[in-house]
Amino acid sequence: MAQQQNLMDRKKLCCSICLDLLKDPVTIPCGHNYCKNCINSHWDEEDQKEIHSCPQCRQTFRPRPVLVKNTMLADLVEELKKTGLQAAPADHCYAGPEDVACDFCTGRKLKALRSCLQCLVSYCEQHLQPHYESPAFEKHKLVNPSRKLQENICTRHGIAMKIFCRSDQQCICYLCSMDEHKDHNTVLASAERCERQGELVMSRQKIQQRIQDREKDVKVLQQEVEATNRSADKAVKNTEKIFTQLVRLLKNRSSDVKQQIRSRQKSEVSRAKELQEKLQKELVELRRRDTELERLLHTEDHIQFLHNYPSLSCLNKSTNAASINICPLRYFEDVMAAVSEVKYKLQDILSDVWTKISLTENEVDVLLPPAEPKARAEFLRYSQQITLDPNTANTRLLLSEGNRKATVMSDKQTYSSHQDRFTDMFQVLSRESLSGRHYWEVERSRYEVSVAVTYKDISRTGYESGFGNDDKSWALECFNNSYEFRHNSIITFISGPQSSRVGVYLDHRAGVLSFYSVSETTTLLHRVQTTFTQPLHQGLGVFGFNGDGSAAELCKFE
Repeated sequence: MAQQQNLMDRKKLCCSICLDLLKDPVTIPCGHNYCKNCINSHWDEEDQKEIHSCPQCRQTFRPRPVLVKNTMLADLVEELKKTGLQAAPADHCYAGPEDVACDFCTGRKLKALRSCLQCLVSYCEQHLQPHYESPAFEKHKLVNPSRKLQENICTRHGIAMKIFCRSDQQCICYLCSMDEHKDHNTVLASAERCERQGELVMSRQKIQQRIQDREKDVKVLQQEVEATNRSADKAVKNTEKIFTQLVRLLKNRSSDVKQQIRSRQKSEVSRAKELQEKLQKELVELRRRDTELERLLHTEDHIQFLHNYPSLSCLNKSTNAASINICPLRYFEDVMAAVSEVKYKLQDILSDVWTKISLTENEVDVLLPPAEPKARAEFLRYSQQITLDPNTANTRLLLSEGNRKATVMSDKQTYSSHQDRFTDMFQVLSRESLSGRHYWEVERSRYEVSVAVTYKDISRTGYESGFGNDDKSWALECFNNSYEFRHNSIITFISGPQSSRVGVYLDHRAGVLSFYSVSETTTLLHRVQTTFTQPLHQGLGVFGFNGDGSAAELCKFE
């Protein structure tokens, strides 16, 4: 019980800074007690702030309080030391493998309580007493127990290193300063530490400020994640509902069209069968009368012939032959054409909607944007199936290979009239629009081929409809022995290896458009950095003589 009471008293008389028994105890204005050296060291670090505070209650003082020794606490501490020294140390007071041992203890060593930077020795509580009691040790610097005290001794001269050589950026002893470090820029290690400590304080303040900024950023990002999740969940729920309604609408329309076709089929078949019955009856009657007329023609009695002639020569009114065409097959063909047109329009609408969705994606500039691909294998990750739109093709271009190839023909093709068709230039656009990152390749044969990207609202007639002749299109003109880039009627001549295949890389958001010569290697021909304000479409222009086989094909990747 007495030992427990001794431990309790010891805790009450400990300094909250060094966590050891009070040494030369002083009381500050707020009533808390500290070792004189501990509170002075603490306030020395706060001198630059010109405001001094209590480490426990954080009460501030200005100016720095004058410290006065608390004699009552000093006496209590001395009494506790005497009683504590009489008792045998407990097992936990002895140094273990992980502890710093007292250098003065013989036999089983006690744990070191403090280390002295002047003596370069570690002391247990008992052997530390002279440092507290003798004025000779008053200026010695005591620190928490350290295993690295020997690092403070000069390996060459065997004495403490108390000088710092700024020229060589290393700690030295005073003998070193007079020998190999003579004429170097040297200062006391304490002075160098003071200067660097000030730098560390500034660095720490910057780090703490950055920590606060990053904590705010993390909080903002967390809020953004939560808002994004809520918004995305809502969007998924609503879009699923809309698409479900759209699918239901399509099913209903499909059922209505099917019902109308079957109803028309039933009506036409019924009318056909009714007319068929009438015609069958008429055929029976006609065959009967034909037999009677044949018999009358072979009658030898003139009187009998003339007597029966009036009744046999008069035919009944025949069924109208025009009504035989009762089932105009054109009706069903028109229905199929109308449904196909709805399909293509719906595809275009969905494509435009998808492009708008892609263009409205919000990018968070936290990380650097992805690097532009270098090798062809990297480009191919962004390839996709592309088809040409027949509604845009000039009538002299024949589309084949699943609408991927355009060939110049001598005869006009039987395309239907369409407002999107190029009328003056042998050009065609892709059906699909482009946003995000894409890569495609064009195989060309003979004469001039134009490989382009363009906004959909490019002119369809006149000079401005040519790729690269306005500010809505960017085109690489590929000739037999040369290249040139065209945009807004400005021509840039390009030198590069000739190849029958041209690769195009587009990063819509980054505004990057690059053209490559593709053979065994991929060589950059021209690169554009701009800002695209609308979705883009691939464009092909094929120029040659009538029926000479000039063609360009969008390559298909497996």
